[in-house]
Amino acid sequence: MTLGSKLTRLRKEHNETQEQFAERLGVSRQAVSKWESDLAYPETDKLVRIGELYHCSMDYLFRENVEDPSGSQPEAGTASDSCNASARSTPLYLSLSSYEKKSRKMIGSVPLWHICFDRRKAARGVIAIGFRSKGVLSVGLLSLGIFSVGLLPIGLISLGVLALGIIAAGSISLGVIAVGAIAVGILSLGALAVGEYALGALAVGKYAALGDHAHGAVAIGKTFAEGSLFTTTDSRSMLDLPALRQTILDHAPTLLRWAAALFTHMI
Repeated sequence: MTLGSKLTRLRKEHNETQEQFAERLGVSRQAVSKWESDLAYPETDKLVRIGELYHCSMDYLFRENVEDPSGSQPEAGTASDSCNASARSTPLYLSLSSYEKKSRKMIGSVPLWHICFDRRKAARGVIAIGFRSKGVLSVGLLSLGIFSVGLLPIGLISLGVLALGIIAAGSISLGVIAVGAIAVGILSLGALAVGEYALGALAVGKYAALGDHAHGAVAIGKTFAEGSLFTTTDSRSMLDLPALRQTILDHAPTLLRWAAALFTHMI
């Protein structure tokens, strides 16, 4: 039995039209028609996807004389029997590398949720999970959304190894408010914190810095401090904190008074 005949048989046994089959694979109906007529052959990634959809082994699809995964001809049964029997032989990494599910409920033209671990496609949904994802809540190695979590998240609120966002938290974070081992932002908190207002072991702040080593216009350091407006390495319990906080607020640019206010509450 040729590959085209097997594809036709599988499709009909699952009560699918060529259009439905094509939509599941992300190809045109014409492409499916050529496959079933043996005028063209699916690419390898499409064959893997077909095997996952119908629980077929690659051996069954590639070899014309194979009717089951053992390589022998079945005495009875259908192509589906052979495919179902071979489901256990499909390598786990093949299933995981092209796993995809999405909700039928749509918000506008976007599914409510989309889970896609196909390396060639990105997950797109209100809730999106995948190697690459884009959504309101986005989780992935590379994620983009209002709330993003991943290796490289970008969003309004981002959490990851390298995080970029309005509020960013990660090993390396860049944002308006940044928290991380290395944090760069208007208000930054980290082992190494750099920004307009910085708090960290090594804090470098344009207007104010608080840390073990502090550099800024107002510098409050435990071991070392260097500031052009105010410098101290004294214990904070010995400082006139209300006056210090007022100094920071008085010298804050109008657009950054919110950051100065947050900073003073951390002193």
